[in-house]
Amino acid sequence: MSINLSGKTAIAGVGYRQYKRGTAPLPERGLLTRAIVDACEDAGFDPADVDGFVSYGDDHNEPVRLMSDLGTKELNWSAQVWGGGGGGIAGTLGLASAAILTGQAKAVVIFRALAEGNSGRLAAAVMAHHLNDHMVGVGLVAPAQVCAMRAQRLFDYHGVPRSVCEELVRASYFHGSRNPEATAYGKELDLDVFRTTRWIAEPFRLFDCSRENDGAGALLMVSDEMARDLKKKPVKLLSVAQGTQQGWGDLIENDDIDLYATGGFRAIKDKLYNMAGLTPADIDVVQLYENFSAQGIASLIDHGFCTYENVAEVVRYENLIAPGGGLPINTSGGNLAHGFVHGFVTAVESIRCLRGESPNPVPDAKTCLLAGGPGAPTISSAIFGVD
Repeated sequence: MSINLSGKTAIAGVGYRQYKRGTAPLPERGLLTRAIVDACEDAGFDPADVDGFVSYGDDHNEPVRLMSDLGTKELNWSAQVWGGGGGGIAGTLGLASAAILTGQAKAVVIFRALAEGNSGRLAAAVMAHHLNDHMVGVGLVAPAQVCAMRAQRLFDYHGVPRSVCEELVRASYFHGSRNPEATAYGKELDLDVFRTTRWIAEPFRLFDCSRENDGAGALLMVSDEMARDLKKKPVKLLSVAQGTQQGWGDLIENDDIDLYATGGFRAIKDKLYNMAGLTPADIDVVQLYENFSAQGIASLIDHGFCTYENVAEVVRYENLIAPGGGLPINTSGGNLAHGFVHGFVTAVESIRCLRGESPNPVPDAKTCLLAGGPGAPTISSAIFGVD
């Protein structure tokens, strides 16, 4: 018998701490402990009562090692989404919700922590999941190179105009420049600088790329019933989907020519919307994992917000910014302009935005789509909602 999770669990607390790469004041586990305590304090919940933990992206912080720091009374659930990429970020919500709905745990923390001093550069760890000997042998040794090839396919084969990437980056920096937590705070994007900064891997210049930060983030998930008795406005999980489809798999670089340029979300899109009883037109705001600008565009297309043919009509700067845009995206600045702790800020901003706590508010927003990392071996997305 299947269990419909829609609306039965909720995020009750959020915590997020971010620092310039290599400058974290604490080791990675210390950053994470602080973020978890922040999330619990946000909810008015005792950290010692957390009994489950979920992460993704090969996070190094084994839950059993967090117990003494948090005073955990009992550990009942621990899990991690497979794969080193950010595609699993929304899949964690499904794992946590499943644990709660099946009685395995009552309060689950979803987390990700990253500090260069402990884990090294994220790119090196991630590429262990994205490279094989054939790719390395022809010189593909970095995420930007792999994604650049897919971006060229998006432009050259599917006819997507390159200008839409600039529109997405501009919107990210508009939001980031107004967010005191963001790396881009007070620094709106200078288009002349954007267009002339150094190439990272053509067609990506510097500002097309997310750049790593040290930090940690945590979400506290409980049942919807429990969340109503806690401190903050609960944000319900309406749907979540993860997986992949036949012909998709970056270790062979997607030999299906139609799949190659996509973000990989086609296999999960219908399940995602059907579980929530929504369509793309019902989504008020999107928090988009954009490791590189073109992959963000591919994700928007996959999720049904636009097509290859009309993408330029939808992905316009004015349409992507809060408060007046029809499809506000990455209202904190996202991975490009807020910061990149393996994309976790997009999950945190999903909750803050629906609570009305975003630095760039979206008036009357009731639904938010969180898209995982496009192009990862396993991808996932989720939809949140508020009453």
